[in-house]
Formats: sequence, structure tokens, C-alpha cells
Amino acid sequence: MAFIQNSHGQTGGAHVGTSPGQDRPLAPSADHELARSLVLLLAMSAGLSVASLYYSQPMLGVLAADIGVSDLSIGFVPTLTQLGYALGILLLAPLGDRHDRRTIILIKVALLVLSLLAAAFAPSLDILLGASLAIGLTATLAQDIVPAAATLAHETRRGRVVGTVMTGLLLGILLSRVVSGFVAEHFGWRTMFVIAAVGVAAIGIAVWYRLPHFAPTTRVTYRALLSSLIDLLRRHAALRRAALAQGLLAVGFSAFWSTLAVMLHAEPFHMGSAVAGAFGLAGAVGALAAPLAGHLADRRGPEMVTRLGTGLTALSFAVLCFGPFLSPAAQLWLLGIGTVGFDLGVQVALIAHQTIIYGIDPGARSRLNAVLFVGMFVGMAAGATLGSAMLAQWGWGAVTGIATLFALAAFGVRLFKKPPCSH
Repeated sequence: MAFIQNSHGQTGGAHVGTSPGQDRPLAPSADHELARSLVLLLAMSAGLSVASLYYSQPMLGVLAADIGVSDLSIGFVPTLTQLGYALGILLLAPLGDRHDRRTIILIKVALLVLSLLAAAFAPSLDILLGASLAIGLTATLAQDIVPAAATLAHETRRGRVVGTVMTGLLLGILLSRVVSGFVAEHFGWRTMFVIAAVGVAAIGIAVWYRLPHFAPTTRVTYRALLSSLIDLLRRHAALRRAALAQGLLAVGFSAFWSTLAVMLHAEPFHMGSAVAGAFGLAGAVGALAAPLAGHLADRRGPEMVTRLGTGLTALSFAVLCFGPFLSPAAQLWLLGIGTVGFDLGVQVALIAHQTIIYGIDPGARSRLNAVLFVGMFVGMAAGATLGSAMLAQWGWGAVTGIATLFALAAFGVRLFKKPPCSH
């Protein structure tokens, strides 16, 4: 087994030689006890990078008022961020198999810092939209960090290490809204983007110092890597169903979170971004319980768990449809309950879908995961646009109504008979 050392003497997995042009699996690190500090660093890196996608959501009401644009126009900020992430997963994530993953991570860190600073000092909506797209593209370094952790960990501890990093990623998604809502209300939305840039830069310095180099696992061309994604989607019905169902759930999920701050900013609530961000804590209650879905999938099968997750999401959004008929105080309580429910449902479905696709082809798990997440973030981008349009034209009831319909559609996808894993 061979290893590659960085300038600080740390080791990382290197490839096992095969004939040119074939995929070469990375060998795991020989260190059975991967340093906890490095695992924590990777978890923080994943969390801070993916958090960049969600900082804007609780601040949209403040952003629209400060820049002087309509609620519909400001809705394109989260739309382009999510679309950029989907494009980044599709076009950039496969590069981790072709080049040194450490180099890719550091390049993305530098570009993400520049993108966040561009958003912080954007003088107009057009510049902010361009920065939002760039943030989405470069925040995909989270999708490079997770496989890096899996490679460094010994096979006896790989699940635990990857689980820790994924927990960091999940906390980044959930707590980003809480932090950005508070900072935007007390110090301004531009300050939030500056703080985010500083945090990512600090992580980049630590990664440069601690993370070892990685040998490429394949010599196939970039075009061949992208073609393999299409081939996987064409050949495996289970992958198509998983990507479609998770994408449909993402539409409602994004429609809710992309419009919540704008809705709370208007009558009858007149609440600031801090309150909108605080609902992220309610989501955390549900989403952090989702790892239990993994145990349930092992015992009862992932197909049943996907139906449980999509059904719970649809039910939670349906309950939220009654909000406009209640008093403002009652509606806030209902929002909290519904947020716990649909966040739990979406995360449960995601874990079950990952369990399904990872069983299709163990040698292509990174690319299978990329296809699933592309479907998910295309749904996110569509949901942000659709939610803003619904809110502007027909109000909050239309947002929750459309979220319910898309969740029901995902539930319907999962009710069909289980397909074979290949053509």
C-alpha cells in the first residue's frame, strides 16, 4: 500500500496501480485512529461551506428593502445559489476522481471567499445575483470534503468518521439560518457575508496545513466522467426514482424557506430576520432526529422509509395550509410544528434514498450521489423561484399549497413497485 505525504508529514491514501485509463480505488489510510482534530476540521469545513448556500434566506426581507427591489426579484438570490450548487455538483464534483482532492478543495475555498465578499459589497441586485451563483458553484467543496474523510478513515471506522462529517454538514445547513437572521437584524446583511468569508478563509488555512494530498482514482477524461453520470441515470431505474422523489420534496422545502422571511417581514407579523432564522432551530429538532432513519432502513428496508419520509413531509405541509385562517400567534405555533415535521420528513427520505442508490454500484457511489444531489438542488432552485412567484401573486397559502402538492407527488413516486437496480 502506498501513501502520499504533504509538507507536514501526514499521510493520505494513494491509489493501487492498475492499467492506464481504468478506475483505481483509493486505499484507506493505515492509521486506525484518524486524529479527532482532523475529523472535527473536516466536519467544520463541510458545515461552513454548505452554510454559504443558506445565509441569504432569512435575510431576504431585509435585502429587498435595502436594495429596493420587489419580493419576486429578491427570490432569484436563493434560486441562483441553489442552481449554482446543482451545476457545481454536476460539473465540478467529478473532478475529485481525476485530480488531487486537496488542491480542488483549496481552490474552491479561495473562490468561495471571493464570492462571499462580492455578495457583501454588491452595489446592485445584478451583482448580488452573480455572486449568489458563484457562491453556489464554489460551496460544492462540501461534496469534496465528505469523500476525503471517507478516504482517510480506516475501513473499521469509516462509517463513524463520515457520519461525524455529515453531522457537521447538517448543522451548517440548519444553524446558518439562525446565525444569519440574528446578524442581519443587528449588524446588517452585508456583515453576515463578510463574517462568512472570514470563516471560510480560516477553514482554508487549517485545511492547507492539515489535509494530506490525494492521488487521483481514475485517468479517464473529464468528458468520460460526465458521460458516466448520464449512463448511470439511464441504466438504473432506482436512481431515477430516488432523484425524482428527492427533487420533488426539495421544491416544497425550498419554496418554504425562500419565502418565510419575506412573509414574516410583511403584515400581520412585521418581524425581523432574526425570527425567520430562529425557525431553523425548529428544523434542527426534526432533522437531527433523522439519523434514526438509517437504523429503521436497515431493519425494515429503505423503500418503506422513503414512503414514511415523503408522507410525513406532505402531511406537515398540508397542516401549514391552515395557517392563513388562524390568528398570527397560532400561525407561528403552527409554523414551528410544521417545520419540525417537514424537515424530519425530507431528511428521512434523503437518508433512505442514499441507502438505495449506494447499493446499486459500490464502485460508483460518488457519481451516484452526485446524480441524486443534482436532482435535489435543481428542485431547490425551482422551489425558490416558484415560491417567490406564489407569494407575490396569491400569498402564503399558495406557497404551502404548492409545497403540499409536490410532496404528495414525491409520495406517489415512492408508492410504485420497487424497480430493479439495473436495466
